[in-house]
Amino acid sequence: MFGITLQSQEQSEFHCSKPLKLNIASEGYMSRREKIEEMLAADPSDTFLRYSLAMEYRSEGNTLASLEILDALIQDQTPCVAAFFMAAQQLADQGRIEESRDYLRRGIDEARTQGDTHAAAEMSELLTSLGDYGEL
Repeated sequence: MFGITLQSQEQSEFHCSKPLKLNIASEGYMSRREKIEEMLAADPSDTFLRYSLAMEYRSEGNTLASLEILDALIQDQTPCVAAFFMAAQQLADQGRIEESRDYLRRGIDEARTQGDTHAAAEMSELLTSLGDYGEL
């Protein structure tokens, strides 16, 4: 058996919660996404697991599923600031610049509300970089 560790709040640029260790046996292999989904079944409100699932969908190229989860995280009672940034990045990658800008503006406001000046600065930087791009 070996473990895979996803970055925690202290290790990542943007964060939602706690470290996640996945143990995968060589027999009966489960993908990282499947293991996250299994853990989410036990705790569907876990912000970090939900965010991790969105990132897994992104890495699999399933932008729609990723954005759906990120939108849900944004709608939480305490919005996940990282979800704004990741959604904006994915939208910009798809050429959906105005939507990306909207997520960034709302994310900057939420980051400031939560006192996360680093995240607000990162999103401001991305927003500025999108200034030269228009809708395709």
